[in-house]
Amino acid sequence: MRPHNRITLRVWGDFACFTRPEMKVERVSYPVMTPSAARGILEAIFWEPQMFYLIDTIHVVKRGRWVSFRRNEVIKVISLDSAKTWMKEPEKTTPIQAGGGADDGTQRNMLALQDVEYLITAEVRTTPLADRPEDKCEKYLDEIERRARSGKCFHRPGLGMREFAADFEWEDNAEAAYERRLAELRDEARRASLPEPQPMTEDLGLMLYDVFDPRERAQGFRWLRPDEIAAREREFEASLAGLTKGEQTKRRKEFAANPPRWSRPPIQPRAAFFHARVHHGVMRCHPEDPEVKILFPSKGGR
Repeated sequence: MRPHNRITLRVWGDFACFTRPEMKVERVSYPVMTPSAARGILEAIFWEPQMFYLIDTIHVVKRGRWVSFRRNEVIKVISLDSAKTWMKEPEKTTPIQAGGGADDGTQRNMLALQDVEYLITAEVRTTPLADRPEDKCEKYLDEIERRARSGKCFHRPGLGMREFAADFEWEDNAEAAYERRLAELRDEARRASLPEPQPMTEDLGLMLYDVFDPRERAQGFRWLRPDEIAAREREFEASLAGLTKGEQTKRRKEFAANPPRWSRPPIQPRAAFFHARVHHGVMRCHPEDPEVKILFPSKGGR
């Protein structure tokens, strides 16, 4: 039986960049993985609207070393209007020219991490969308474990960025896995006559927690099926009975401008921060942990 519906994955990779949002132009990484990056890795392996993750702890197995390099980036973004124009009249759109020497490209420095490894422990909870008898938390826990053990994922998880691919494997116990890996790394260091690695302890200060409020993610979100959309359209037409023709026309225009497409309005991104501390290699992240003080932004504010 898993304690408190928690799962643990070991993730590692050659490079990582958990970008600090205060750096406006060139990327600078946090020294360790952020909770939002950990959530992104888990959702790349498995996610459904009926469940969501709450990151509990992040064990820093290999902190990695700083590395700086330059890479090609684009200085423009594709707007929603441009995308709609391309869908209807592709000949009227101008593509963004990327790559070395392109008009829309530029070279920028990046301060990233090299050779990192973490243990991610997360709690799995269900949302109100899990309204069928079979939508139990145990079902999703078993599915996550099966996919992680077999190396399956919906898209390749990344360590902060998609181009920094992450390898992953299932672990039954975070503490046992951390002690095992620390012993293995110490053996490697002794054979190579290098200093033995020690558990990281550091106050990291203010760190990005997530760009989506976990309290809102608990409500769930999914796109409506065609039959559900048709049912809502019939309900809307039935609600027009007894109204004047002018009022019906007005409401139909409002309905057409915002047709039913999802179970609830999409969550708006609003960055939240917390005071990050790593003690003996463990960073506590659970939003309900009394020692984790998360600064949630107010709605409508920054």
